[in-house]
Amino acid sequence: MASLIDRIRNYFRTPQGRRNVEKAKAMARDPRTQQKARRLLSRFRVGHTHR
Repeated sequence: MASLIDRIRNYFRTPQGRRNVEKAKAMARDPRTQQKARRLLSRFRVGHTHR
């Protein structure tokens, strides 16, 4: 049975996997997406605050 990492690696070698990687790279370059990611990560960095 293939390990999870092997299965992911094999997926990235498929045409669909390569398309999804390119789509993710394009999204990562988008300033709006970067800001969303920063906001999400800042919630985890601040710690758990109960509301």
